[in-house]
Amino acid sequence: MTDATIGRASVPTAQEILEPSPGAMLRRRIFGHAGIVIGGFVLLVIFLMALLAGVISPGDPYDQVLDRKLIPPVWFDSPKATWEHPFGTDALGRDYLTRLFYGARISLLIGFSAMLISGIIGTTLGVLAGYFGGRVDMVVNFILTTRLSLPVILVALAVVSLVGSSLTVVIWVLGLLIWDRFAVVMRSATQQVRNLEFVAAAQALGCSKTRIIMTEIMPNIVNHLTVVATLEMAHAILLEAALSFLGLGVQPPEPSWGLMVSEAKGLMFFDAWLITIPGAAIFALVLSINLLGDGIRDVTAPENRN
Repeated sequence: MTDATIGRASVPTAQEILEPSPGAMLRRRIFGHAGIVIGGFVLLVIFLMALLAGVISPGDPYDQVLDRKLIPPVWFDSPKATWEHPFGTDALGRDYLTRLFYGARISLLIGFSAMLISGIIGTTLGVLAGYFGGRVDMVVNFILTTRLSLPVILVALAVVSLVGSSLTVVIWVLGLLIWDRFAVVMRSATQQVRNLEFVAAAQALGCSKTRIIMTEIMPNIVNHLTVVATLEMAHAILLEAALSFLGLGVQPPEPSWGLMVSEAKGLMFFDAWLITIPGAAIFALVLSINLLGDGIRDVTAPENRN
């Protein structure tokens, strides 16, 4: 090989110069997806609102002053409205904006914790059923069928009414009831991956089943896991709001968004903003999580990776 040949080989082509790196392509797909941008921004705002509630809140979420009850928000044309309570006060004189900030903590805590518990259960069962098949698959399918025969909201109502309602009980009840989607999706994804060449190569090299599952199977189904996790987190938040609305979720005086809706239902025809504000907060949180999950699914889909 001549010096001229070596010199020509070391010069990058125009295509190599213009072609973006994989990291740049990933960033372009992420920031070019409206669902990820909008959902991520709204979720970040709510997360910061919950994280900094003790700093940015105008008052104490438990402070009751009956002399200032049912003050309307500042956008109402009312002489009672004041910037001291920009979102107004509830029937017990508690600042509504403060309770909204602290309620974000409870919703995010319940959603994330219940998703984590259900994710561990469902992912474990789904991966074991998908990888081993046979009798393991039959047992997992039986457990899954049994779980699907039980209505989530009715079972949750029965358990909470028997055991008693608290934040911890709600988290565990929801976490133990919403793992089925994890199991179904992880089982299907594992069945697709276990027949690929790199898994066969690891088996031929004598790798243990545990190592194959952890190093070969899991990294290739993590995108499915992420999408299901976002959906189940939103599902858990809605279920908590429903239980709190029925009086069997988070108990007073905790500032739960579902409980705020429940406490205001008797005034919905007179002071509708008492329901509209926490209802809009629940809507925004669930919508942002779903938009983020859909965006992650689109970005991580195999056909969109190039």
